[in-house]
Amino acid sequence: MIAGARDTQLLVSVFDSELGWMALVENRRAVLGLKFGQPSPLAALAAMGFEPAMLGDVRTTGPLVRRLQAFARGRYDDFLDVPLELGRQTPFQRRVIAACRKIQPGQWRSYGELAAAAGAPRAARAVGSVMAANRIALLVPCHRVLRAGGRLGGYSLGSGLPLKQQLLDLERNLRPAKKRSRIGAKPVAAGICGAIGAGG
Repeated sequence: MIAGARDTQLLVSVFDSELGWMALVENRRAVLGLKFGQPSPLAALAAMGFEPAMLGDVRTTGPLVRRLQAFARGRYDDFLDVPLELGRQTPFQRRVIAACRKIQPGQWRSYGELAAAAGAPRAARAVGSVMAANRIALLVPCHRVLRAGGRLGGYSLGSGLPLKQQLLDLERNLRPAKKRSRIGAKPVAAGICGAIGAGG
């Protein structure tokens, strides 16, 4: 079950974008889930764990929907103002997610660097597990977390590693340009992700 879904009115949006079909799940306070890179509306719903019969009205527009579509077309947005419902998380998991959200578009960190930013420098594998369980893609930008040396690592959404590379390529050219990210984040240069790793 999606974190925060119990006893809560869900708002489900399914919409097309330059990054494939997306499914966005919100309640009145925060985002509970976001998946993208899907070939159809039904596939987007299935990626979120829904079947059409489980849903009432499905929206196709809204303020966050428009922002996500603009981002997919190349418009800068860090989404840091968007509240998230993370559900049950350990303090470490919450620190990892908070540190991941601070990685700006066009920047990246290694799993080890993200572990250090979360206060556990030896927990790179645990960071990989947190990223693999991410249900709020793009808003928790796990695609910006790479293996040492800029290798892609893993990615479970859509087409997998090709979609991760597509996102990193997109973010090198977002408009309008923003200032560089926080200390420790590296700019993504062309070709830096050319060596594809085998896992997260």
